[in-house]
Amino acid sequence: MAGVKSGAQWVGIALLITTLAACGNREEERTLDSYTAEEIYKQGELQLENGAKPKDAIRYFQEVERLYPYSQWSKRALIMTAFSQHKAKEYEEARSTAQRFLDTYPEDEDAPYAAYLMALSYYDQIDEVGRDQGITFQALQSMRTVIEQYPDSDYARSAMLKFDLAFDHLAGKEMEIGRYYLKRRNYAASINRFRVVVQDFQTTTHTAEALHRLVEAYLGLGLNDEAQTAAAILGYNYQSSPFYQDSYNLLKGRGLEPEAKGDSWLRSVYRQMIKGEWL
Repeated sequence: MAGVKSGAQWVGIALLITTLAACGNREEERTLDSYTAEEIYKQGELQLENGAKPKDAIRYFQEVERLYPYSQWSKRALIMTAFSQHKAKEYEEARSTAQRFLDTYPEDEDAPYAAYLMALSYYDQIDEVGRDQGITFQALQSMRTVIEQYPDSDYARSAMLKFDLAFDHLAGKEMEIGRYYLKRRNYAASINRFRVVVQDFQTTTHTAEALHRLVEAYLGLGLNDEAQTAAAILGYNYQSSPFYQDSYNLLKGRGLEPEAKGDSWLRSVYRQMIKGEWL
């Protein structure tokens, strides 16, 4: 019947489409080769600004490097490749590209941004508290590099803020594990976790709770001196915290009160705090 194509005709049409597509790709490549470095670079910017297509932008920026490797546009394209890869959540690739920029142009004005991109690529991979914290440690190390090597850059302040947040994240991990042990009355294991927070993460938002959980754990073990000392530190620094009121009530229920007693590690913390060397 007229208008109904045979199987052979459909195969022929499919081959034609494939051929045209291949020709189109070759034409695109030929046309791209004929662009200037600036024109290709701006095509990459256009993909980011208008289409929000970072993966397409990567292609254009990489073509600038390939076609014009010794131009100023190649240097600009390299840092934009790292930015686009980060935007596309290709974090490992972004770090590699940013490192290549730093290796090639260590004194360039964009070097602080390249270092910040490397740190940010770790930071943006930090997941919920329950996951492995290796990435968090790497984020801290990279943010510290930005802060120390480029203290006057526009990125140092942002790196400091993110450093504090990542630091708080690590403390949160210790708290989560400590609560797990405390709930199961594994008091010794929980104390080890809360002690880390009090000694190593005392500037984070978790310190008040860590001191309260130490009161609970030490009372669970019958170590009243340690419990009273933890509550005394909590009261000295966080008297308005609901955690202090909870600790106070626990002690009061046993005829005790917050007071620095004994000679444990907490007593040392208490003495340091009184001298202004703690927190």
